[in-house]
Amino acid sequence: MLISRYEHERLTRVPDELIVEEPLEIRLDNHLVATTMRTPGEDFELAIGFCFSEGLLGDVPVTGSRYCATGSAVEGEFNVVDVETGGRAPPPTPRLGLATSSCGLCGSEAIDRLSRRWGRVVDASPFDPGVITAIARRVRSQQTLFDVTGGVHAAAAFDTGGELLAVREDIGRHNAVDKILGSLVQGGRLPAGGCGLYVSGRSSFEIVQKAWAGGFAVIVSVSAPSALAAQTARRAGIGLYGFARDGDVNLYVEQGSGGRP
Repeated sequence: MLISRYEHERLTRVPDELIVEEPLEIRLDNHLVATTMRTPGEDFELAIGFCFSEGLLGDVPVTGSRYCATGSAVEGEFNVVDVETGGRAPPPTPRLGLATSSCGLCGSEAIDRLSRRWGRVVDASPFDPGVITAIARRVRSQQTLFDVTGGVHAAAAFDTGGELLAVREDIGRHNAVDKILGSLVQGGRLPAGGCGLYVSGRSSFEIVQKAWAGGFAVIVSVSAPSALAAQTARRAGIGLYGFARDGDVNLYVEQGSGGRP
């Protein structure tokens, strides 16, 4: 689209690209579980990752995923995805992520539920500080949508050597993380023991929840974590880093630390 730009005291008309944002209706065995605003692309990964991180799959494997609607996928504008388990997944339950901004007793109760569901992340392999400080630069070099629009988040999975296993972009950072989880589910690479999760925004409770579900050992973000995110990471035993920029980083929770905060 054409926009007006005021630069160096001159007004000009220049072309610009805006990131696409559309709703995605996520279904599990044709039961509606959520609708999220997302950047189209890797929709199957997003839907599978969401169902996985919310604990909706139970212990059953995903047998397929498809676009669906009352008519054809084209009629649904490719905005409805059904994750299929052959009816073996338990009936969908409300997502735990409603507690994303909670604190105090509500936050503690949410963490208790997560702890009962997943237990602690156990991994003895520490991450070299050099890997942690370099990961933001490595991911940034692969943010192609950000280069064009400047309006998307990125998430990435990486190993202890700093190798990028997957990079995904989306207008929502939680969607980008779900796309990572979905790609790892499809590749049979979860739990992601010994791997790290990178996010290009802040680390909220919801981001730590998704990392815990995936079994990631550390989380690295370019912004700050919330207090509840740090509390959750400590209970999970996940290392939590923030403000990973220009070769610097803050360590908020040590990998393997734990117990009740």
